[in-house]
Amino acid sequence: MSENNFNDQVITEFRSNGGKVGGYFANATLLLLTAKGAKSGQPRVYPLAYVTDGDRIAIIASKGGAPTHPDWYHNLVANPDATVEIGNERFQVHATVVDNEPERRRLYDKMVEMMPGFAEYERKTTRKIPVVTLERVN
Repeated sequence: MSENNFNDQVITEFRSNGGKVGGYFANATLLLLTAKGAKSGQPRVYPLAYVTDGDRIAIIASKGGAPTHPDWYHNLVANPDATVEIGNERFQVHATVVDNEPERRRLYDKMVEMMPGFAEYERKTTRKIPVVTLERVN
């Protein structure tokens, strides 16, 4: 199954069940991120695991430990204003890449606590996996 087909199935299940999904994401906190394509300007929707940190949401650009960053990361760097869906709630956010190393590590480790597979993603790649925070825009 292609990544897009998998994502489409997760997005449909998420929206049909108030944010609940089964399979790989069954025990994870999951959101849908809608970001503008860096080149196309078209909206793109991505299901992503997340952790909260106070009022912020942290997402990890792991791409399963692939050697390159995921498309959604490039899209947020180019267009940091996006939309998030959590459960039945939909709201605007502003994305910031966490460059401060103790902070990036703390947030990454918080994700690993919830989903231990993220530790393996880090072992599989030589790149420094980015952490992005999303802050609600009023």
